[in-house]
Amino acid sequence: MGDGDGWTRCEQGHKHWGRFGASGLLPYHRGPDGVVRVLLQKRASWGIGGGTWGMFGGANHSHEDPVAGAIRETGEECTLDTSAVRLVGSRKEDHGAWAFTSVVGSVAEMDHVRPASFETRRAAWVPVDEVEELKLFAPFAGTWPVLRDALFRVVLIVDAANVVGARAEHGWWRDRAGANARLRDDLAVLAEGVSDLPGDLPGEPVPYDTVYPEIVQVVEGAARNVPSSESVRVSSAPGSGDDHIVELVAASAPGTKPLVITADRELRSRVAAAGGAFAGPRWLLGHLAR
Repeated sequence: MGDGDGWTRCEQGHKHWGRFGASGLLPYHRGPDGVVRVLLQKRASWGIGGGTWGMFGGANHSHEDPVAGAIRETGEECTLDTSAVRLVGSRKEDHGAWAFTSVVGSVAEMDHVRPASFETRRAAWVPVDEVEELKLFAPFAGTWPVLRDALFRVVLIVDAANVVGARAEHGWWRDRAGANARLRDDLAVLAEGVSDLPGDLPGEPVPYDTVYPEIVQVVEGAARNVPSSESVRVSSAPGSGDDHIVELVAASAPGTKPLVITADRELRSRVAAAGGAFAGPRWLLGHLAR
């Protein structure tokens, strides 16, 4: 048992499990047929919400953040390889002095998952259209309508030529490759989570408090040979950087929402026509300066 195990009351007077709050993980897989399935837990009959379906999760320890807690709890309760989960976003429900955080992530492969503790009766990949047919754990049932619309990844596409110019490092024009490499390294901080996403993404509003975007840095000209890093995919434009960005937006994979960072007005218009959103470099540079 961890130091978070135990009952507590929130400021609304409700009784909750988890002295330091609780969190759960909702992994999802988008199949080649377009069907999206989420991994759910059928809770053991003896426990809270016995026999109902919901997210894997539980109480957070005093020393861990909710995302780490959700991943740890899931790894303890089932055989899912949590290292294969790519975080997409998290959403906090604050009850006052107690909160539950829903953590959403995608997986490339839908492996068979089995129970790994006495808290789990079953584990199953459930098509999203069939989730509401199950007997759901009451708190999860209340959150599911929001989470169902949250099964997408934000792709942050950075117009590097525009952002490097806006950054105005001394002498950047003499070493464009070096300036782009430094930008790439600094962009890695965004992979740790963004809580103030700018721009209006296509479709529904982003329901997350924090998003974990895929980061694509588009380079051109003298910066074409800058390699990718672990956190940032560098995409080299064969010709015009603007044309390449529009192509990336138009070819966005299902389940992704592209957000282009640029101050170029013409490019913004083309991005919007291709179905993407945009925001200016000021927001991005503010993050990199922190």
